[in-house]
Amino acid sequence: MSRLARPTDGRMIGGVCAALARRFGTSATTVRVVFLASCLLPGPQFLLYLALWILLPSEEKAARTAW
Repeated sequence: MSRLARPTDGRMIGGVCAALARRFGTSATTVRVVFLASCLLPGPQFLLYLALWILLPSEEKAARTAW
């Protein structure tokens, strides 16, 4: 499994779904569809997405800070 960081390629809005897909070894499209379907349910899904967008480093930044 790879480190959790927003990729610079293959990302749409913020790269959060692409990062989760890489981390868990699935396609980004699958994660995006699951996220969009979950938005139909009550809950803080959109706020969680925004929080991950802010908190997850981009691949470039993660590579610079890696040992």
